[in-house]
Amino acid sequence: MALKTYGPMAVDWENRIDFDRLRRERLARAKALLEKSEMGALLCFDMNNVRYLTATHIGTWAQDKISRFALLPQNDEPILWDFGSAARHHQLNCPWLGERSRPGIPLLRGAMSPEMGRAENVAKKIKLELEKRGLLNEPLGIDVVEPPILFALQKEGISIVDGQQLMSDARVIKTQDEISLLNHSAMMVDAAYDELYRAMKPGMSENQAVGLASKVLYDMGSEYVEAVNAISGERCSPHPHVFSDRVLRPGDPVYYDILHSYMGYRTCYYRCFTIGYASHAMIDAYKRCRDYLDAAISLVQPGRTTAEIASVWPRAQEFGFPDEEAAFALQFGHGIGLAIWEKPVISRMVSLEHSHEIKPGMVFALETFWPSKDGWSAARIEEEIVVTETGHEVITRFPAENLMVAGAHYVTVDGPLPTTREHEAPPSERIVQMVEDSAKIEGVSATD
Repeated sequence: MALKTYGPMAVDWENRIDFDRLRRERLARAKALLEKSEMGALLCFDMNNVRYLTATHIGTWAQDKISRFALLPQNDEPILWDFGSAARHHQLNCPWLGERSRPGIPLLRGAMSPEMGRAENVAKKIKLELEKRGLLNEPLGIDVVEPPILFALQKEGISIVDGQQLMSDARVIKTQDEISLLNHSAMMVDAAYDELYRAMKPGMSENQAVGLASKVLYDMGSEYVEAVNAISGERCSPHPHVFSDRVLRPGDPVYYDILHSYMGYRTCYYRCFTIGYASHAMIDAYKRCRDYLDAAISLVQPGRTTAEIASVWPRAQEFGFPDEEAAFALQFGHGIGLAIWEKPVISRMVSLEHSHEIKPGMVFALETFWPSKDGWSAARIEEEIVVTETGHEVITRFPAENLMVAGAHYVTVDGPLPTTREHEAPPSERIVQMVEDSAKIEGVSATD
C-alpha cells in the first residue's frame, strides 16, 4: 500500500494533508488551463467549481441552488460573490480571498422573478470586473448558468463560450492532497459497510440501513451524505437506483452504493451481500460481476486507454438491454473528486469511439452489474482506483472478492445451516418416494 491513511486531525509531529498546498495547487491548475485558452475569464456557478477555485464552502444546502458564483480573470486571482453573511465570514476567515469575497445574489433558481433585476445585477458585476482588466472584448467561459443571466451577460456585449470543459480538464488529474482526501473518504465508507454487515438481518428495512450508514459517516466527520442507495430482493433487477422501505428477508440479495463527501471529496462505492444464505444463481451472478470488474481493474495503468477497459465489459444485449444507452451506468467507470462524476467517463456507449489515455493522478471508480438467471436477483460491485506512476492502487477496502453473507447465524439439529442453498430446495429421494407411495396406496393420479 503506497497511499497513507491519516487521522482527521492536524498534528505537529507528522506531515499530513496540507490544505494550503491543496488550495494553491488546485487554483494553479485552473489558471494554467485558462492561460492556454481563448477565454479572457472564467465564470463558475457550479458549487464544486467554486470550491475548487476559492476553497470556500457554505454547506450542502446550497449545492443545487446555483446561488454563488466566482470569476477567475486571466493572470489574476478569483473573485467570489456569496450570501452577504457568508461573504463576510470569508473575509474574516479566508485570508486567501480577503476583499475579493463579496455579497452577490443571483436568481435562486428562478425564485427571484425577472422584474427584481437580479440577472442584470450579476451581469453588471461581471462586466465591471472585466472592464477593469481590459477583458471585456475577450470570450467569457461559463460552466453552468440560468438562462436570464446568460441573456443579461450577452446584452452587456459579453461573448459567452463553454467554460465547463476547462474546469473538467483541470479536475481530471488529482493533486497529492486530493488523493489523500479521497482515500480518507473511502476509509469512512469501509467503516459504514462494516456496521451494515454486522447489523443486516431479516426485518431490517432498506431505509433503516440508509439511516445506519448515514449515522456512521456523519459521526466520523462526513460533511455530506449525498446518497445511500439500498437495493434488495426483487428490486435488484432492474436496478432502480433509489432506496425504499422494503424489508430484508432470508435469502435476499442486497447491494448498496454509498456516496458521501469528506472535505468536499466524494465516494461512489458499491458492495453486494445476501441475507442468511445465497442461491446458486446469485453466486454465479456475483462471480460474473466480479470477473468483469477485475478484468477492468487489471487494465488500469498509465498509457492504457478507456477504450481498452470498456472493451472487456459485456455488450448491452448480453444482459437484457437493447443498446448501450439503455444499459448506461451498469458497466461503467467515472472520475471521482469534488463530484461523483468527473472525467474520465468509461462506457461502451462512448469510450470505444472516443477513447482517453489513462494518466497518473487520475482517480476513478469502476462499477459492474450482472443479473441472475433467476430473473429477479442481481449483483453490483464497485471499486475506486488511484492511477499511480507504475500502475494503480485500489482504495475501497471492504471485502468483495467473494459474495458475503450477512446474518448467517441459523443452526439446525444437524449443525449450521449452509450459506449456499436455494430458496426452495428440490425434493429429496425420500420425498419423491413418499409421494409415489401415497399415490399408489390411495389410487390417485393427475386427471384432465
